[in-house]
Amino acid sequence: MITNFIVAFVLVVSSVVYLKLATYFQIIDKPNHRSSHTNPTIRGGGVLFLIALFLFFILSKGAYLYFFLGTFLIAFVSFIDDLKDLSAKQRLPFQLISICLLLFQVFGTDIYLLWIPVLCIVGIAFINLYNFMDGINAITGMYSFVVLMILYLVNLDAKILEAAIFKYQFIALVVFGFYNFRKKAKFFAGDIGSITLAMIVFFTGLFLIVKLESPLLALTVIVYSTDSILTLLHRKFLLKENVTEAHRHHLYQKIVDQTSLSHIQTSGLYAVIQILVGCIIVTNYTISFNNQLLIFIASVIFFILIYIFLFFRLKTKNN
Repeated sequence: MITNFIVAFVLVVSSVVYLKLATYFQIIDKPNHRSSHTNPTIRGGGVLFLIALFLFFILSKGAYLYFFLGTFLIAFVSFIDDLKDLSAKQRLPFQLISICLLLFQVFGTDIYLLWIPVLCIVGIAFINLYNFMDGINAITGMYSFVVLMILYLVNLDAKILEAAIFKYQFIALVVFGFYNFRKKAKFFAGDIGSITLAMIVFFTGLFLIVKLESPLLALTVIVYSTDSILTLLHRKFLLKENVTEAHRHHLYQKIVDQTSLSHIQTSGLYAVIQILVGCIIVTNYTISFNNQLLIFIASVIFFILIYIFLFFRLKTKNN
């Protein structure tokens, strides 16, 4: 308990210090036609998640070394990206190294060689898609809190990962939420924040999926994943857009733009739906593999249909 208070104190102080430094050095996200905010806002506040991970690494005496090194590497590159936009080609080598370190942490030398390219592609795709989430206030923080809580509850029962890796992120998310969960955010997570969270979610989720042999745990990110993947396909094949560029086509952005729901309400909606899915995960992750697979497939189909329905409903309303 005392350790948690110390971590909270360090993170609160870090948030105040970063706010002042970012203001002084003008680390600011200026709104444009694709932005959901109208006022210049400090970016990179998600450095708190990296600090929380660093505190975990120190206090756990070096637990998950390769994962930590991979996350620190990609977080550092992501912060540079926050300061000065890097191209996808410049980021890719570092993302590949980071994911390889993460996979080595999860599998060691027991991984089939043919799976390495597949998992690298999945990992790089995941962290980049997760990075696109930071589009409206509170969605990155709220959704990540729910996702990590689901994994934490599973781990609480299975006792596989060190619980502190989740607890310190919860504290960081609460501190971050103080600045971000409001109508006019004090700061955004930035690439450093969303990428760090993506690495933590991917690592803890993959670790539990592998050790528990539970495909159902992949549903931990089903709500945002459905939105993100279908939005990407829509942009790529129908709109013919460059999918690496910022955009306003996410379903949650359309909900904010075309309904009476605010940023916070929309973020809360995504979080609540994921909580409901989480209840299914936590109560069924120990059933037979085949039954889990059936639930997984049925859930994916259900959310795809919901996305399509809402997409055309909002499109019709806009027209």
